[in-house]
Amino acid sequence: METTSVSRSTSWMRVVFLAFAAFIFNTTEFAPVGLLSDIAASFDMENAQVGLMITIYAWCVALASLPLMSLTTNVERRRLLMGIFALFIVFHFLSAVAWNFWILMVSRIGIALAHAIFWSITASIAIRLAPPGKKSQALSLLATGTALAMVLGLPLGRIVGQYMGWRTTFMGIGVLAIVIMFYLMKLLPRLPSEHSGSLRDVPKLMRRPTLVCLYLLTVAVVTAHFTAYSYIEPFVQGIAGFADEFTTLLLLLFGGAGILGSLLFSRYGNNYADRALVLAIGALVICLLLLLPAAASEGYLVWLSLFWGTAMMVIGLAMQAKVLTLAPDATDIAMALYSGIFNLGIGAGALLGNQVSIHGGMSNIGYAGAAMGTLALAWCVYSLRRYSQRLCDLPSHHQSPL
Repeated sequence: METTSVSRSTSWMRVVFLAFAAFIFNTTEFAPVGLLSDIAASFDMENAQVGLMITIYAWCVALASLPLMSLTTNVERRRLLMGIFALFIVFHFLSAVAWNFWILMVSRIGIALAHAIFWSITASIAIRLAPPGKKSQALSLLATGTALAMVLGLPLGRIVGQYMGWRTTFMGIGVLAIVIMFYLMKLLPRLPSEHSGSLRDVPKLMRRPTLVCLYLLTVAVVTAHFTAYSYIEPFVQGIAGFADEFTTLLLLLFGGAGILGSLLFSRYGNNYADRALVLAIGALVICLLLLLPAAASEGYLVWLSLFWGTAMMVIGLAMQAKVLTLAPDATDIAMALYSGIFNLGIGAGALLGNQVSIHGGMSNIGYAGAAMGTLALAWCVYSLRRYSQRLCDLPSHHQSPL
């Protein structure tokens, strides 16, 4: 009994540190959202120009996910994960000492390559390491690490950047990655590659209409969200005219709302998955439409961020859970596609927000995002009507991620 208890404890520790890893990988991707103005000022650039860094990072992940997953499909997973961390750490230190914007971009591209492989393999690793009968709870912890990147990582990164400089934020992430890498090195067993799939599986996956619908919905929703969210810091300060401290609070509340969204999905996701998805996308569209009117009051922006953050977490959890359910025979390739498509949406949203800011004014980023969100909502309704049972109803044996 004691041995079993220790074994289960060790299993949970492995999953917990994978969740910590998810936390830092998501934190670094979104850190520029809270540091945009500081980075722009240090290189004497416009916010919209620096915002392209988000697009380039995301599109590097999108383009690299599938090729890198294919190249590493037979690599033992523990060794691959350690290599990813080493790359992640080195390029974070380069970010911290970047002497011009182009060096910073090189470092971000290096981090993006590590990111591309990480999110292709981590969900399936967490499931393999989970105690018997606890696979859904393992995904739950991974999703919690993702959510905490919004709740704690992004606001803390912004606070550190405000008081100690944005370079310190990237240096801190690199140091934290060293600590997590050390514990994963000690805790993880040898993990031969299995059920990872190969490029030959891509046409097979693309012949699954439910999965294709899900991928298309993902890119549309994520584009809508990041059209506005990528520039939320300069929007709150420049358009709404509120202080730096309020921007930090808003990011914190947005992330906290993500935790609420995960709890709601855990409670209602199995029985009302289709309705939850439609309602969440509808709520996203409404929040984006109300972004500019809400800028008239701090209170309005607080309430809007709570609904917005809740909606995005419900959407994200539903998408990830369903990808794993629809492709159990090629989880790594399916997740590589999903990660690439998700980041394609991030990059497209940041680019759309950039163009709207330059040509139509930053005050209109919410309306542009709402227009894309409306298209996503229409596609969701169409997909549900055509593939309702397979697209959104989670099987009874598969618990929601949280």
